[in-house]
Amino acid sequence: MKKTFALLVVLCLCFLHCSAFSLSREDLILWDDLPPNAEGQSHVLLLCVDQWEASPRDLGNTDGIVLVTLDTRAHRVMLTSVIRDAMVKGPDMVSNKINRIARLFSPEDLCVTLSQHLGVRIENFILFDFQQIANIVDHLGGVDVTLNAAEIDYLNRYALSRSAADRPLTKPGVYHFNGYAAVIYMRIRKAGGGGDLMRTQRARNVLSALADQCREISYDDARLLVSNILGNTTVTNMNLDEMMRIMDQAYSLRDCTVEELRIPPDGLGTPMTDDQSVIQDVNWPGCREVFLDFLSRSLLTE
Repeated sequence: MKKTFALLVVLCLCFLHCSAFSLSREDLILWDDLPPNAEGQSHVLLLCVDQWEASPRDLGNTDGIVLVTLDTRAHRVMLTSVIRDAMVKGPDMVSNKINRIARLFSPEDLCVTLSQHLGVRIENFILFDFQQIANIVDHLGGVDVTLNAAEIDYLNRYALSRSAADRPLTKPGVYHFNGYAAVIYMRIRKAGGGGDLMRTQRARNVLSALADQCREISYDDARLLVSNILGNTTVTNMNLDEMMRIMDQAYSLRDCTVEELRIPPDGLGTPMTDDQSVIQDVNWPGCREVFLDFLSRSLLTE
């Protein structure tokens, strides 16, 4: 009887394991079937590899994945972050973590993969390493970050230098960070709960704060920022003309409130364990519906 019960338990566990990641090819919108992007919308995928000094020929995992959407027709700026452990169908239609796709295939393949899961054409990407992110933040004069008690405790144990913040980290509040400290903040995962979901939120926090700082930027300073970004990029498929086109769009939207979305939203992702690592079994059709609604929301009232 005990052996029979044990066998049933094993079979149930095997069934649960096999039923995870049930996303099929039919659940995707393949690249050739994707509609053109909405008039006035541009998408740029910002990627950050888990390395301080990256090489285009030897990329690490892209633990930072944020899609920037500029919409000049609806006058909107949108940030959509994707959790690094989300399971996707890669270019070979095999399930894999999304943060491995650029390393195993290419950043272009990651653009196509995410496009097919979210339902929009993502053609442009910029990939940074940690040091390049820090350099860009420093170019902008640092960034204001709001810290809670758990984050302060974590950062103090990390032993940041005295010059990393405008004052000692003592109590919750707003601190001005240099580029290095901003990167360490964005990498926090095990502080205050939330895990990788909060890590993606911290990345959006820094990007939103930087966008706020650029509201009063002059056009000439915006051009200088583009030059700095191009000089602090591991790899991109955008040339200077394309970068300037995106910069013109962003400059025209600099007074917008930055809107944010996380993929997966609450209720559409299930944390699981596979091969000793944490993964997210994601309901991609549901996420796609939420994401496309997020992009089109302001146009529905026109």
